[in-house]
Amino acid sequence: MNDFFKYQAAGNDYLVIDPRHTDFPVSREAIRLVCDRRLGIGADGLLYGPLEPPRPGAPVSLDLYNSDGSDCGRSGNGLRMFALHLAGQEPGAWADGGEFTLRTAAGDSPVRVLDASEGRVEVGMGRPGFDAADVSLLREDGTPLDGRAVNVPLAVDGDELTVTCVYNGNPHTVVRVDDTPTAELARRLGPRIAGHERFPNRTNVQFMRMVNRSVMELEVFERGAGYVTASGAGACAAVSAARELGVCDARVEVRMPGGTVEISVAENGHVTMTGDAEQVAAGSFAPALRARLDRTTPAKTVR
Repeated sequence: MNDFFKYQAAGNDYLVIDPRHTDFPVSREAIRLVCDRRLGIGADGLLYGPLEPPRPGAPVSLDLYNSDGSDCGRSGNGLRMFALHLAGQEPGAWADGGEFTLRTAAGDSPVRVLDASEGRVEVGMGRPGFDAADVSLLREDGTPLDGRAVNVPLAVDGDELTVTCVYNGNPHTVVRVDDTPTAELARRLGPRIAGHERFPNRTNVQFMRMVNRSVMELEVFERGAGYVTASGAGACAAVSAARELGVCDARVEVRMPGGTVEISVAENGHVTMTGDAEQVAAGSFAPALRARLDRTTPAKTVR
């Protein structure tokens, strides 16, 4: 039995730890260790599940974690990877193109493996929220901001930005830029926005530019993983923000350094993402890593 499976989607990589195959000490320390790119296997996050034996017709539960060990809530890329994992481990009901449900701390997400051999997966990400309370956005005086967080001024180290906040299982802050966003921009401003005093619970950050109404360029900084080459939930949040601002059509191709995903927004605001994922590795923990993991303190809840 394999201790881990590694997948990537648009350059965003996750480890799948299947409790049916290995005993893993679920804790912040263990997750940080196994996701460490020098001391562990290396990944942007970890998918732990299925939490119960999968049964056709019933939701399949999993927990999602960032590479720093914090709760991820919902990851669009992560859900695509986990759906593909199910299709590989549990052929039949999971790989026939029919819809099934993945259940996370952020709620249920309908998914379909459109082509298991090509790794093409569709994920329903629900209807996002734009209320300031959803992302715990504060006023400059530290009191809670009421109402919708659309086109909100935000001062960041002398820069006056305008941001739109989106909640789709995780808090996101979208910054629209005029020029093509760069990794340097995301690495420079991303952590300052993610850890801004007006976001006491921190936030994921997207820098987006509309090439035209159906094509978006995007760079992402995640609160729990840092700079990433792609984010499915981030792409969904950016398109939702662009749709709210009236600058995009209902179907958008989102181009990120790691790859491209397709996002569609229904009339009722519900978001669907389609993209590719693939398994890149599977294996066992070497004795030295296994010993370090065993020395961590298990904790069923690390949120």
